[in-house]
Amino acid sequence: MSDHVDVAVGGEEVKISSPDRVVFPGRGWTKLDVVEHFVQVASGALRGVYGRPTMLKRYMQDVTVDPIYHKRAAKNSPFETVQIRFPSQRPGKMNVPRSEADVVRLAQLGCLDFHPWPVRAEDTDHPDEIRFDFDPTPGVSFDQVREAVRGGKELLDELELVGWPKTSGSRGIHVYVRIEPIWDFFQTRRAVLAFARELERRMGLVTTAWWKEERQGVFVDYNQNARDKTVSSAYGVRPTGFVSAPFSWDELDDVEVEDFPLGSYSERWKAVGDLTEGIDEAVGRIDTLMEWVVRDEANGDGDAPWPPHYPKMPGEPPRVAPSKQRRPDDEY
Repeated sequence: MSDHVDVAVGGEEVKISSPDRVVFPGRGWTKLDVVEHFVQVASGALRGVYGRPTMLKRYMQDVTVDPIYHKRAAKNSPFETVQIRFPSQRPGKMNVPRSEADVVRLAQLGCLDFHPWPVRAEDTDHPDEIRFDFDPTPGVSFDQVREAVRGGKELLDELELVGWPKTSGSRGIHVYVRIEPIWDFFQTRRAVLAFARELERRMGLVTTAWWKEERQGVFVDYNQNARDKTVSSAYGVRPTGFVSAPFSWDELDDVEVEDFPLGSYSERWKAVGDLTEGIDEAVGRIDTLMEWVVRDEANGDGDAPWPPHYPKMPGEPPRVAPSKQRRPDDEY
């Protein structure tokens, strides 16, 4: 087994340790296979993380062993860092990739997929991106996920927002939308919730129910837009062995998660290139969504539950599953 190899990317050289270590035992894919993937797609992968505080999800052995999550930057971090504040209000520093070589450095550290915040280091309080995570509940087919996403695309068109779809690399589809960074995390999360509720009203297939016992259909996970929540960015390799692959809207009817295994993704890249090119210029506004938030409030649809470990929010409903809530009769 080689101790290391030097890989050239973006005009720099990055030293890769243990290149022969098998990361995907079922497929025989090694750490160097992962690195070579990111060398090829470096321009697109960088577009997803450039200038963003990024959590490191490190597979120190292989994908059968749970990864280690590093939110805070190490003292000897090879990346630029930025001071941020977590939901607990505790301060910290996070890594900020800035170059194609940084993409490969992430892979060298054991990161198979990248988890950036939806903000830039220059302004960590105002997202420049909202993220729609279409996640199927048990028993829901990928055909139904595509149907829900198709409805989401129609709604985005009405709002004059440009969506950029990709497979999750697991079971669902993600759609990213760049926005002007003038709304805070509370506002962008509520905007996504308002979008999801409108889609739910139009499509019985879609649900915004936070509690799993109430979910049926395709869940639009609005909480992925809360501060410190992240979504695997474009071109990352998921533990499934499939790439979280951007696709064009024309491909929606036929796309499958399984179309994009790591082992053959180089052919896809050669055929279509970077399908996220142009995303940074397609910046929209969410004024209408913020109006929908006010409308929903007036109709009795206020905030929805937040994830565990977040401070209790004003107007938030009980953060306990409906089946476990105390009822007046429980006292007798």
